[in-house]
Amino acid sequence: MKRKGLLLCIFIILLIFVTGCWNRRELNDLAIAVGIAIDKSGNQYKVSAQVVEPGEVSGKKGGSVAPVTLYQATGDTILEALRQMTTISPRKIYLAHIRILVLSESLAREGIRDSLDLMSREPETRNDYFIVVAKQATAEDMLKILTNLEKVPSIRLFSTLETSAKQWAPTTTVNLDKLISELVSEGRHPVLTGLNVIGDKKIGESKKNVETVPSPADMQYSGLAVFRKDKLIGWLSDEEGKAYNYIDNNIKSTVGHVNCPDGGKLSLKVIRSNTKVKGSLRDEHPRITIEVQSEANVGEVQCHLDLTKTETIAEVEKLADRKTEEFIEKTIKKVQQEYKIDIFGFGEVIRRSYPKAWKKLKKNWDQTFVNIPVNVKVTHKIPYLGKISNSFLEDMKE
Repeated sequence: MKRKGLLLCIFIILLIFVTGCWNRRELNDLAIAVGIAIDKSGNQYKVSAQVVEPGEVSGKKGGSVAPVTLYQATGDTILEALRQMTTISPRKIYLAHIRILVLSESLAREGIRDSLDLMSREPETRNDYFIVVAKQATAEDMLKILTNLEKVPSIRLFSTLETSAKQWAPTTTVNLDKLISELVSEGRHPVLTGLNVIGDKKIGESKKNVETVPSPADMQYSGLAVFRKDKLIGWLSDEEGKAYNYIDNNIKSTVGHVNCPDGGKLSLKVIRSNTKVKGSLRDEHPRITIEVQSEANVGEVQCHLDLTKTETIAEVEKLADRKTEEFIEKTIKKVQQEYKIDIFGFGEVIRRSYPKAWKKLKKNWDQTFVNIPVNVKVTHKIPYLGKISNSFLEDMKE
């Protein structure tokens, strides 16, 4: 009994020491960063952290100051720069709630590998934020613009990119896990969405930017940054970005148009799309086949077409097929001839289908990719015409 009593006492004493949140952090001691921007300053890193002003986003105050503040510091490493911010900020910069990581174009051209090590290693950070490249601007500029509709600019940037990728399609969402996976892949190079400032940047940095309609300055996603491993080498246009997402089976919804036979345009609202990329070998030479099956509703008619006729719908479907095939083929040729690297993951397709052959092909895959034949086949189905069948334009024929 004495032994059991002694063990019970020891157990109770241990409970006293191990209970509670030993590593707890009080909110009053933290500066919650929602956006991080990384620029290069000579051989050093210039890091900017967009931090939430809790009182301004809670709705309890009248909004007398900006909803966020920006802390900046320069260091030999990113971690040193973040810690140097404590000489300015009264609280430690807390990275667990980052929504956006912006890398400058100049940094991206030098290489982003070293910039990502801290973000992948730091226990505080999660991997659910998006990574983008500041296009023809510094990364810090992107965190200085105040925005309408969403008080916190970094959350606005996250939501805008997420919505654009789902509804428009030339952009793509890339988190840290996906980026690192593509950086270390033997059969694919990464891409990141570009971000630039439009309008008057100086006014955009003041509260005047959210006091007028429209705002004098704003931020807009545009183009995809093409990387050879970790170095930026060029850009894809919006149409080429859409082609990339078709190939990557990443189209959730988008809008396009076809030219009507007798003039005018007809827009199509893609509601569903599925892409299959298949690899084959012919005389030990790889070939790629891309099959896209897309469902689209008629969104807008600006021409004279009798949509009650099945042959008219079949004609529109063929026009959409050919147009989509053309810009996908054009994008593939541009990447093959201009950038000469595989951003589409064709190498991964060959690796999965022919693992033995891949062992030989992977050593010079980018050189092989340049000349690889690619066959693109797109099939559209138009199941729905909207609330009306024919446009009132049909009744206005002279």
